[in-house]
Amino acid sequence: MRASSRRVGILGLGALGRLAAETVRDQNFDVAGWSSSRKAIDGVECFDDEPGGGGIDAVLERSDIVVNLLPDTPETVGLLGADAFARMPVGASLINFGRGPTIDDDALLAALDREHLDHAVLDVFVTEPLPDDHPYWGHPRVTVLPHISGPTSTDTAAIIAAENVRAFLADGTLPTNAIVDRTRGY
Repeated sequence: MRASSRRVGILGLGALGRLAAETVRDQNFDVAGWSSSRKAIDGVECFDDEPGGGGIDAVLERSDIVVNLLPDTPETVGLLGADAFARMPVGASLINFGRGPTIDDDALLAALDREHLDHAVLDVFVTEPLPDDHPYWGHPRVTVLPHISGPTSTDTAAIIAAENVRAFLADGTLPTNAIVDRTRGY
C-alpha cells in the first residue's frame, strides 16, 4: 500500500509531535494531528479542543495509524481506552511513544483480540519495566519496544548539553524548547 493512501494521526502536536507530523507528511502520508490547543502545520490537518476544532475524535476516526505522543497528565490518563479504540477504523494500528498511562491496557488488549485494531507498537507502559507476566509480551498483535523510541547519540547530546550550559553561564538563558510548564504538567 502506498504511503499516500495511509492516513496517520498524531496525538500531541508539541515539539516532538510537530516534528513527527512534518516527517511523516514529507514521506507522502496523509497526516492529521490533535492537540488540546490550536496549532497550524503546513500540509497537516490540525484538530484541537478549541470551539470548532473538531476534537480528538476527528483524528481517531480518520486514522489508519495513530501515533500517541501525549504527555502524562490527569487529562491524558486512560484517554486511549475502549471508546477511543472503537472510533478508530477497523484494522487501524496504534503506536505509543508518549506515556504509558495514556493507554487503557485492558481496552487495548480487547480491541486487538476482537481484531478491531490490527496491531500495537508500544514503547512505554503504565509499569516500567513491563512485568514479565504482562499479556503484551506474548500477544501476536503487539510489538514491545525497549523504551528507546528516540535513541540518543552521545556525540550530539554532549554538544547540545554543552551549548545549553554555556548559554546559561553567559547570561542565564535557558533552552526554550526544553522548559517544563509545571501548570500544564509537561
